[in-house]
Amino acid sequence: MTDRLPIRRALLSVSDKAGIVEFARFLAAQGAEILSTGGTAAAIRAAGIPVKDVSDHTGFPEILDGRVKTLVPQVHGGLLGRRDLPEHLAQMDQHAIAPIDLVAVNLYPFEATVAKGAAFEDCIENIDIGGPAMIRSAAKNHDSVVVITEPDQLAEVRAELEAGGTTLALRRRLAQAAYARTASYDAAISAWFAGQNKDAFPQRLAVAGVLRQGLRYGENPHQQAAFYADGSARPGIATAVQVQGKELSYNNLNDTDAAFECVAEFDRPAIVIVKHANPCGVAEADGLAAAWDLALRCDPVSAFGGIVAANRTLDAAAAERIAAIFTEVVVAPDADEDAKAIFAKKKNLRLLLTGAMPDPAAPGMLVKSVAGGLLAQTRDAGRVTPGMLRVVTQRAPSEAELADLLFAFRVCKHVKSNAIVYAKALATAGIGAGQMNRLESARIAAWKAEAAAQAAGLPESLARGSVVASDAFFPFADGLEAAAAAGVTAVIQPGGSIRDAEVIAAADKAGLAMVFTGMRHFRH
Repeated sequence: MTDRLPIRRALLSVSDKAGIVEFARFLAAQGAEILSTGGTAAAIRAAGIPVKDVSDHTGFPEILDGRVKTLVPQVHGGLLGRRDLPEHLAQMDQHAIAPIDLVAVNLYPFEATVAKGAAFEDCIENIDIGGPAMIRSAAKNHDSVVVITEPDQLAEVRAELEAGGTTLALRRRLAQAAYARTASYDAAISAWFAGQNKDAFPQRLAVAGVLRQGLRYGENPHQQAAFYADGSARPGIATAVQVQGKELSYNNLNDTDAAFECVAEFDRPAIVIVKHANPCGVAEADGLAAAWDLALRCDPVSAFGGIVAANRTLDAAAAERIAAIFTEVVVAPDADEDAKAIFAKKKNLRLLLTGAMPDPAAPGMLVKSVAGGLLAQTRDAGRVTPGMLRVVTQRAPSEAELADLLFAFRVCKHVKSNAIVYAKALATAGIGAGQMNRLESARIAAWKAEAAAQAAGLPESLARGSVVASDAFFPFADGLEAAAAAGVTAVIQPGGSIRDAEVIAAADKAGLAMVFTGMRHFRH
């Protein structure tokens, strides 16, 4: 006894017609009757392959501008009828319902229609009804029916048919894929409707993704991992083309995303170096090569084996400098041919080109799994501008200090809390990340600034004459006093502590300028 099933009758109705004509020709050669609709039927017929319109098969015409063409008993009865139950077969015979053994359907391109900014009515018309219904019917009756929802499934089905028929194992895998497809389709529709209704957090949240690649393991070798694309058009790791280099890991992708989102904050040529999802060097300059030199100077130790992100097309000068040290991943919107040739000499270095930069102020949703559920929040799209700043000290910042303060605060947004960032001349001088208290972050950042200066052969700490940014308010004056001792001249912080007056007094005593943003940037 074998579970292999041949195909006697197939229904083909696809929006993505890749490979469908060749598959139809193969089925016809196998003696299968082919049913089809609309453009799919026309393409098959144009290739000289016998095809029967679904309306001729069912005896019911397409109506309502094509909204109803397969939602009839002759189709769904042919898909859902159990071949192992005599009473089902008898009813099918009584009502002239012929069994359908294979369905190939891919859905109206709703996601693509939304992505291109189509009008409301166009989006509505691209909500497929008959397609998901057929997919679900065929998948439910997978004991007897093959369901194909993606063009890349055609070859595997054909190979099994050439070997005598489809196996139950394949039909079950395809059934699972079918329900995953309709689930992701409904999730996209639900998310779009929520956006139309301005409902950021609907009663039911559907999250879907398409497997982009399996990964060797997760954060650690004993964990499994994969990368799923959610269909959004945000430039980054999901849109990137890997030009060269070995396979990307879970940690590579996570860190690359962090680096690219950070570098997108800056308008001038900028470089961000990331290690373990934290920036360890950030700089703006007139060109990428100069920005690299300044970013690397901040923490040359951590930069070894790091992730590098640029917000401009990579040129040869920048590539030469980046390639001079061991670098895991380089990500940028593009790279010229000279830069590509330089990176090509480093066979293990991964070069990712995204095609564009993400908008740091664009809305979006972040979702994190926790025990028993999901935490959802809007993306931190907050951007502090000069007009938002409130001077709270006796001394106001100079123009140069103000530029550095805004730069440091944008970097701080991408550093794990508690976050302290020293910056000078639009380059980071020291970064303190992820400590359990703000005082220790300030001390670590100062220590790193001193170590960086020593490595560069400079006579004093990079923190001398710098400004300092804090991602949240100083709960006590001690963190600010530590920064003052390191040599800062100005401070930017959200404010809002019950001890703000104490902190302001400490700043005035030290002769510092301090501004409040009114916006916090925790990143746990």
